[in-house]
Amino acid sequence: MATERETVLTGANVVLPTGTVPNGRVAVAGRRIAADAPAGARAVDVSGHWLVPGFVDVHNHGGGGASFSGTAEDALTAIRTHRAHGTTTLVASTVTDEMDLLVRQAGLLSELAEQGEIAGIHFEGPFISPCRKGAHSEGLLRDPDPAEVRKLIDAARGKAKMVTLATELPGGIDSVRLLAEHGVIAAVGHTDAGYEQTVQAIDAGATVATHLFNAMPALNHRAPGPIAALLQDERVTVELINDGVHLHPAALQVAFRHAGAHRVAFITDAMDAAGTGDGRYMLGPLEVEVSEGVARLVEGGSIAGSTLTQDRAFQRAVTVDKLSVEDAVAALSATPARLLGLSDRVGSLEPGKDADLVLLDADFALKGVMRQGEWVIAPQLP
Repeated sequence: MATERETVLTGANVVLPTGTVPNGRVAVAGRRIAADAPAGARAVDVSGHWLVPGFVDVHNHGGGGASFSGTAEDALTAIRTHRAHGTTTLVASTVTDEMDLLVRQAGLLSELAEQGEIAGIHFEGPFISPCRKGAHSEGLLRDPDPAEVRKLIDAARGKAKMVTLATELPGGIDSVRLLAEHGVIAAVGHTDAGYEQTVQAIDAGATVATHLFNAMPALNHRAPGPIAALLQDERVTVELINDGVHLHPAALQVAFRHAGAHRVAFITDAMDAAGTGDGRYMLGPLEVEVSEGVARLVEGGSIAGSTLTQDRAFQRAVTVDKLSVEDAVAALSATPARLLGLSDRVGSLEPGKDADLVLLDADFALKGVMRQGEWVIAPQLP
């Protein structure tokens, strides 16, 4: 007899790794996608909708009025907020702070990773350039001493997924090698590096560009800087914040044309205000003012993360940026899942993988979210 978690969704445009199947179907048995509908499974007609894989966000600082720099309950609030917007797999990002506080936070977040609530931890700072600090406290920045990088990795108890570094700083290249040796992604970001310095970091093992274009020198015809090096190397996945604030649409098109959807990971870089609203918030030790959905530091006015959710990034990608649905799915699901080494479980709608899926209407507005076979947001269908 079928249980309430045995379902077959029918009639949608189903986006698979091989392309979109009109009038397709996805069967769910327990926590997984099934090859065939279980006997007696409940049929749900989702005609006129799109079914895409759950979104994977590898760079996220918080949401719902809470951050990953706070308590465990704060972190859970942020997780639930983003799940309700389609992010079924999420890496929790910290911001620059005192080392002992980051070590403590790593321990707290590693417990949530062990419980399956998050996919791991991303340390953005303190090993970044004061020249490109963005919304990080300059007084807390430090050079990437491999011993201190190792301290954070150890505190994360095997759950560290990524560390953002200004690799041109003293200790930067050695830290990249250390991270690569420990299976942690070394990301080039908040950097003032030149082209040759960035190539050196990639050759040492760096494989991600933290929010490409943002917090790094601009592309110049005589000094191409890190952007050219990161875009041209097939070993590098580039993060993009597709909120209409961080990037001009032409910059996004440049990234897609040079890197391709298989090397682009859409991220939110979300802070507390994501899924909430305008007002005053804290990003680590810094105060942020959110006005009309744009987050900026109260002191200095730098952009301070985003209020983006991944459903909005998807909708913008296909309606404003005119990406194909398949490329948007790659950038929001398949590519970040592969980056995290999780593509055997998430990132595409294939039998045996987690039943993580997002239901979108004809205008690509979110109508339902399922995570591991259970509805986070149940669709309201006629």
